[in-house]
Amino acid sequence: MMQRAPGARGVPAMSDPIVLEGVSKSYRRGDELVAALVDVSFSVAASEVVALVGPSGCGKSTTLNLVSGVDRADAGRVGVCGLDLGAAAEPDLVRLRRRTVGIVFQAFHLVPHLSVEENVALPLALDGRRDPARVAELLERVGLTRRRRHFPGELSGGEQQRTAVARALVHRPRVLLADEPTGNLDSATGAGVLRVLDELRRAERTAMLLVTHDDNVATLADRIVRMCDGRVEAIL
Repeated sequence: MMQRAPGARGVPAMSDPIVLEGVSKSYRRGDELVAALVDVSFSVAASEVVALVGPSGCGKSTTLNLVSGVDRADAGRVGVCGLDLGAAAEPDLVRLRRRTVGIVFQAFHLVPHLSVEENVALPLALDGRRDPARVAELLERVGLTRRRRHFPGELSGGEQQRTAVARALVHRPRVLLADEPTGNLDSATGAGVLRVLDELRRAERTAMLLVTHDDNVATLADRIVRMCDGRVEAIL
């Protein structure tokens, strides 16, 4: 991949599903104010995968928290599908997470007392919707139709993460956030999960922001944003 300066794409297109412009965020640690992000700018286009890489504490997870609307920036603009998250009311952020954003976590975060089928349907249920055909379609695509009535504790790690992938995409989000999606899996199982994730993401034309420490996972990306000490060090 050709190396580009952080501003090589120019001003991020407002139509891009994910836009960060001059974003800064600090947290208070005792009497000290710690800068988690400093003047971060990049965007993710529809159907594009951008990987955030860098050492622990460089600001990757903070970036995901801001894009998901879980936290708010101190300065700059975070836009998701045209919504300015800094100016959005809390109900707007809730709707964003239920309808526009899907999230795949490293630790799966499946609901233990719900079956595979019920876990996948959960984002729709929380939004007052039902779509059994969509749930069945995704279960087949991730290879879990025969396991649909099993509970998370009865699944392997790879099966749990494939369930989480299906859950993240069941409501057809325009933005997918993946936080170390293979971090708890062995290399062979992780590679299988990545294949499924990439196939589904391409089929849905979803913009994906991926956090990883794994160079093999980063090869899935169209571009890599390398971070260090809360700043964008390079965009590759």
